[in-house]
Amino acid sequence: MEKMMSKLSENLLDKFSMDFLRNQVLKNAYGNDDTVIAALDPRILIAWYLFFGVVPWFVNDLPFLLASFALVMVTTLLARVAGLVLFLFAVGVFSQTGYLFLVTLLFGGDASAAVPLLVLTLKVATISLASVTVFSGLDPDRLSNGLMWFGCPERLSFSISYAYRMLPMLMEEFQNVLLSYRLRGSAPDYETFVGKVRYLIYQVKIIVESFYPLMLNTAKRSRTTVEALELRGYRYGASNRAVRNIKLSAMRVRYDDLLFLAVSALWMSLAVLGSTLI
Repeated sequence: MEKMMSKLSENLLDKFSMDFLRNQVLKNAYGNDDTVIAALDPRILIAWYLFFGVVPWFVNDLPFLLASFALVMVTTLLARVAGLVLFLFAVGVFSQTGYLFLVTLLFGGDASAAVPLLVLTLKVATISLASVTVFSGLDPDRLSNGLMWFGCPERLSFSISYAYRMLPMLMEEFQNVLLSYRLRGSAPDYETFVGKVRYLIYQVKIIVESFYPLMLNTAKRSRTTVEALELRGYRYGASNRAVRNIKLSAMRVRYDDLLFLAVSALWMSLAVLGSTLI
């Protein structure tokens, strides 16, 4: 039994190493350029997201929500979202719903509370998966261009794009800070199961202590990036209409984009029809 628990803890530590977490985050942000979703026009994806990110909040019809959830689940699979993101999504959404259901039963409720909680779960899950689908399929430039086409201020769209671009730098800086803490500290022995638990606690403690130097070092590097942008005429390009038109001229609505919208509209129309007939 002890040998089995030791092997299990070793596998968990291997799976949730910092390299694994970094690779999963970067894969989700930058490694999905060859998917079906990534090939779509950013304006189509943003319009699609606005529907599935807003409408479910105002609908309580269970068949409609089930159909919406099924559709965004398919698009999430087509976007090839990283496994870590899907795992965190499942833990966050369904554990919260299960917690509410247990609290409801504890304070005198019955099984009839399952249906309202299911409706809430479908709403949150649909909106979350739609967000994951869109932001996994859009690289920083395409996301920024799509927002700019819809009339968002250029600085706002650039800020969102810049946040994406800072992600690799943030992960690299985080790893450097962690390595510096490990070089100056003494990690506990993790040969036994208890030692592995202590080692896990030690890792969490280092991560918490790394937060302040991480933010400080990232702020220093961000200032260098902003100065480089100013030297290259970023503010002039942001306010010049000709530059904006050149930047947006590469976007094209193709047959695949219209097919994606048509299939989504047909599916949701069938869901509405089925809901009225039931």
